[in-house]
Amino acid sequence: MVNIIWLLLLLAGFAAAAWQGNIGLVTQAAFAGAAKSVDLIVSLAGVLMLWLGVLALMEASGLLQKLAGLLSPLLRHLFPELPADSPAFSGIVLNFCANLLGLGNAATPFGLQAMQELQRLNPKPDTASDSMITLLLLNTSAITLLPTTVIALRSSAGSANPTEILLLCILSSAFGVLVGLAAHAV
Repeated sequence: MVNIIWLLLLLAGFAAAAWQGNIGLVTQAAFAGAAKSVDLIVSLAGVLMLWLGVLALMEASGLLQKLAGLLSPLLRHLFPELPADSPAFSGIVLNFCANLLGLGNAATPFGLQAMQELQRLNPKPDTASDSMITLLLLNTSAITLLPTTVIALRSSAGSANPTEILLLCILSSAFGVLVGLAAHAV
């Protein structure tokens, strides 16, 4: 349905430009938009690669395991039905860390890995378990301490102070997680 809406919008834009005799502006706008999108993708890819590298270094150095140890009491409380040696915890920790760094795209594969492990432990395969719902909630609302993607977007758009949203991002994401966890508990 959304594809049809986009197609209709594009066709309406072409028709309006042709009606006004400005079809050349459509071509210019298409090329300008394509160039801007490539610039944006390159700048975001650089930031994403940097933080994925930091995450890989954290994992290789054992720092991620130490972080998992620090997060373990919280994770045990949030995922009480998981066995202590569950392989889902590594995916959950990696997902949580990537989201803390504001790397939503990088968090997705870790979240999928954890969700697959949670599905293996699920006694009712056709129904989401409490742990699966909690992981989905934590992944989608995600407490973000360093919103790197948003900062990179603001920087590439020419913001004079791309980090000025830092405190608001931390507060709003923490509030979102707390409200989500409260709703899930109810």
